[in-house]
Amino acid sequence: MTDTAGHSFGPSALATPANALTVARLLAAPVFVAVILNRGASWWTVAVGAIVAGTDGADGWIARRQGTTRSGAFLDPLADKVVVLSALFLLSYLHTLPWFPVVLIGAREFLMSVYRAWIGRHGVSIPARGSAKIKTLVQDLAIATCLIPPLAPRHTLQLVMIWVAAAITIFTGLQYLIDGRRAARSEPA
Repeated sequence: MTDTAGHSFGPSALATPANALTVARLLAAPVFVAVILNRGASWWTVAVGAIVAGTDGADGWIARRQGTTRSGAFLDPLADKVVVLSALFLLSYLHTLPWFPVVLIGAREFLMSVYRAWIGRHGVSIPARGSAKIKTLVQDLAIATCLIPPLAPRHTLQLVMIWVAAAITIFTGLQYLIDGRRAARSEPA
């Protein structure tokens, strides 16, 4: 067993402890969806969701101490999107959440991923914003209101949370579009 406490990884590293946690979160998304489907609003579902969400904070903490990587910068938001969107779309399919705000969130996430890839091909990088973490947290809270047993029957709370999540998601998308335009203008031709 190797000690990685004092180890630092370069930006091109792929096999890092932080990336391992991120990949584990990505692979846990179908498990989380299966638990939601089979258990619904239950403390078991909450526990699985908390573990999956907790790896997001843990991988970031490890990456900041051992060195962030380009692969981690790609994998971490991908894992966030897969976990959140799969849960949101399932909750809409189960008629727990309305489709429209969930589709807005999904469309923003898809379009922003395409935009970041397109602008990245032109040599422009859009750094992550702190508001993106807030967006993910609010999306997680919207999901939690559907899965925590005492909150599950509170449909008004769920409606408020999913619309707040949709609004923040759209707002952060606009922030990234503005950031991308600014970054593209400041790049040398």
